[in-house]
Amino acid sequence: MTANQGSSGSPPKQYGPRVIRLEFPAGPILALLLLVAGLWLFSRLLPVALALVAALIIVGTVSPAVRWCELRSVRRGVGIALVFAALAVVSVLVITMTIPSLMVQAASLLDQEPVLRASLAQRLAGSHLTLPLAELLRKVHSGDLARFAASNALEYSTRAIAIVAYVLSAVILALYIMIDRDRLRGGLFLVVPRSHHIRLSRVMLNLETIVGGYIRGQVITSLFMAVFVFVLLKCCNIDNALAIAVFAGAADVLPYIGAFFSVGAAVAAALSGGPAVVGVVLVLMLIYKEFESAVLVPRIYGRALRLPSSVILISLLAGSVLLGVAGTLLALPVAAALLMLVEELRVELPGQQEQAEDVEVRERDDRGEAEYERRAEGMPAEQAAAIAVEISTDRHNEENSPTAAGDQPVNAGNI
Repeated sequence: MTANQGSSGSPPKQYGPRVIRLEFPAGPILALLLLVAGLWLFSRLLPVALALVAALIIVGTVSPAVRWCELRSVRRGVGIALVFAALAVVSVLVITMTIPSLMVQAASLLDQEPVLRASLAQRLAGSHLTLPLAELLRKVHSGDLARFAASNALEYSTRAIAIVAYVLSAVILALYIMIDRDRLRGGLFLVVPRSHHIRLSRVMLNLETIVGGYIRGQVITSLFMAVFVFVLLKCCNIDNALAIAVFAGAADVLPYIGAFFSVGAAVAAALSGGPAVVGVVLVLMLIYKEFESAVLVPRIYGRALRLPSSVILISLLAGSVLLGVAGTLLALPVAAALLMLVEELRVELPGQQEQAEDVEVRERDDRGEAEYERRAEGMPAEQAAAIAVEISTDRHNEENSPTAAGDQPVNAGNI
């Protein structure tokens, strides 16, 4: 018997080629294709999505003013017309009172640019550490900047027209949303299961609080910054105070990095006044920024934004990478909204342990849903949505009352 034969003398078995069959389930593949198609469609419609987000931001910002009018027996349509008319009048007044002077002062700054640049380069050349920067400034010519701006004027004008068009579209869309609020809200509640109406109404109410508080806070703090810089530069007899103040107020909108632009602009404008004036402006600007971070921001923003510093930094980085300046401006309210959704939807995070207050919150949720089911039984979607919003508003006011909120510190991220 040979070595390659079996013990019974039979020849060895012959095995054919192995066939491997890969089966892909249709469900996950279809979901993946729909996700890819949705992301592609969203990327194509990103300007439209941004206009919608801007419209919702406007709605959240002006809704408290409209409710204030309603509480004083003013019809909702009349209140909306008054609020938007007031915004239009204020916008026109601001534009007519600042833009002409701003253009004149900007032109004056451009005319003085060679002298200011030479003076700054001379001051920087006095130190070995700043000597390379002084040499770099001497090599820069205003004519090069002018030619660069002229070559890109068409592109900039096209972008400016597009931005104005999107802003007007957002304002008109916000007006339609506010006028047709009940119908739109009823349609939203119609597609959501009735057991989630109370939670949906709380999410909408908290979104309005977050977005409206953030935007109103940004406007107020930017206005205070612009007024402070204008008064400071005027007291120091510095020319072009209005142009620098407007730039500082606009730069203050940017979280964290806005402080460098606003303080830097004021200090750069003070260079023409000498070292003493520069020192005074620098010290007063730093004091004001500290006052803004420690006093103004917590009082103005209130409980609208409650974000840890790490979340703020990560949100700003992600927003700037994805959408640039617009992403930076929207990063904080979006992050606050996401954290609010995690809280309101009762999402259990890994490692989180149930606390006694979690049980109390769940019991309040059950009581609110039971009350809503009792009061909204048999009603159409619009009336049921109004009842859900009423119940959520009462609970929101109860939770945010001074006795319930206490003296908890507010972390607004030094915006």
